[in-house]
Amino acid sequence: MTEPLLQVTGIETFYGPIQAIRGVNLDVPHGKIVTVLGANGAGKTTILRTISGVLDADRGEILFEGRSIAGLSPDKVMRQGICHSPEGREIFPFLSVAENLIMGSYIRNDRAEIAADLEMCYAYFPRLKERANQRAGQLSGGEQQMLAISRALMGRPKLLLLDEPSLGLSPLLTLQIFDIVKRINRERGVAILLVEQNAHIALQTADYGYVLEVGRIVMQDDCAVLMERDDIKEFYLGQKDAGLRGQRRWKKKKLWC
Repeated sequence: MTEPLLQVTGIETFYGPIQAIRGVNLDVPHGKIVTVLGANGAGKTTILRTISGVLDADRGEILFEGRSIAGLSPDKVMRQGICHSPEGREIFPFLSVAENLIMGSYIRNDRAEIAADLEMCYAYFPRLKERANQRAGQLSGGEQQMLAISRALMGRPKLLLLDEPSLGLSPLLTLQIFDIVKRINRERGVAILLVEQNAHIALQTADYGYVLEVGRIVMQDDCAVLMERDDIKEFYLGQKDAGLRGQRRWKKKKLWC
């Protein structure tokens, strides 16, 4: 059996005294898209921040290409081949679009290939080329999301951590962004770990999915299988007639709230 590109085992992460994720296990195979679903506050973003080194796990192990990256600083994690497009984009608003993209390649010194990758990003997102000399803070929300993804691509990732790419975007622009995400995976061979509130598009995009509730993985399967489950239809896809099993879980969830 082929070793996963990323293997997360039993990680637990805290914000001060508050435990955000509890014994999370997940794998990302080479060249695949994996998604993590869950409500706001479930701990999805914390998982990505822990993998990328922004947060330290108090317990557990994170292996990338068979080597431990737990406890490494974000720049060292990036040098291993993991790039993070964070929730809220976090672009540099006073730098130009082109300067933001070059910042994404700061660990590299291959100038000719950096220039080629810059054109690759412009090919995926032509709007960015049109605004290359414009301050990034003047872009629309959709354009800023394009920039955040492209900046991560400039690091030549083997694994792209993609956090809430549809946040604040129109349905049409969301579809366009995810179409390009699938192209990047297919054409560049980049594995993707996707955190996304829009369960419909996440399950349609990814190969495999995990469901996170209150910091714990409670379900996992191929996305095609998850989309047919009554409880997933009820709570994440908004299909109210998903069946008695979904209704029973809904009553149980109401007691937790």
